[in-house]
Amino acid sequence: EYIDSYYFNQVEHIRFNSTVGKYVGYTEYGVKNAETWNKGSELAQELGALERYCKHNAANHYSAVL
Repeated sequence: EYIDSYYFNQVEHIRFNSTVGKYVGYTEYGVKNAETWNKGSELAQELGALERYCKHNAANHYSAVL
């Protein structure tokens, strides 16, 4: 699971969660930006990071844990 969170003054405003597959806003400001980011290139960048880093390295990390 890949999670990318954005905080300001110790308050979480926006989170990308790979399970959900999109940005989710937790404040009024965060909801507005999450809607914009889900329509733009930011979502494609996060999905690219998921494919490039997480899925590629998951097998390596899993075998190291075992």
